[in-house]
Amino acid sequence: MKAASWDEWVPSDRLLKYTEENIRKQQELTKNQAVDKTIKTGRAAQNNPKGSNDAKTNKEDTKGVVKGKKRKNQLGNEEKERRSSESLLMSQFPLTLKKQLVDDWEFVTQLGKLVKLPRSPTVDDILKKYLEHRIKKDNKISDSYAEITRGLRCYFDKALPAMLLYKKEQKQYKEEIKGDVSPSSVYGAEHLLRLFVKLPELLASVNMEEDALNKLQQKLLDILKFLQKNQVAFFLSAYDGDSKGADAVKGK
Repeated sequence: MKAASWDEWVPSDRLLKYTEENIRKQQELTKNQAVDKTIKTGRAAQNNPKGSNDAKTNKEDTKGVVKGKKRKNQLGNEEKERRSSESLLMSQFPLTLKKQLVDDWEFVTQLGKLVKLPRSPTVDDILKKYLEHRIKKDNKISDSYAEITRGLRCYFDKALPAMLLYKKEQKQYKEEIKGDVSPSSVYGAEHLLRLFVKLPELLASVNMEEDALNKLQQKLLDILKFLQKNQVAFFLSAYDGDSKGADAVKGK
């Protein structure tokens, strides 16, 4: 699987449109269109005048109704498979990392504290360490894992300002990320973990076969386990209350 199959990014200003609610509405619209087509086909059968071709017409109308029902069932199965795939990452999310996310939320939104930047290790450092870990474990360089780490870096850099920051962190972002500086070279594990929560809805907008999507999510889960294994080394136990911009904006 090539990285391009899942990291062909939409513009940052469209990121927020890819929410679970919007995806669900699109799926429901598709299902409703299929049902409407079935109903119209049935009405056409009732309105056709009786004649010498009644048997043939009724047979064709019946085929149309059956085909519509099959299409509806097919859409339902596809939606079920998609939801199953989307929930794979979240259903196996490590509990200690879930707690890390709660602590992260409390530090920023409740206590007004921010992660002091630049972080060490950075997102770039963590992804490099993960790749080294895979090379050591597999005794070879895996192109698929290298592509995934590159894709994650791309996702992180584009998603951070659009959907990974709390309001209290936005001023800090503008002060730290200037010119050609990439967020992945400044931010660390705390913000990388937030990306994993958003990945299911982002990946749902990517045109990828179910089997390939499941394999991708298994690899993403492996990265999560790597973060969990190195949680003490990668994550801060407390945030800096004196960080710039901490009190500049009230609320989330």
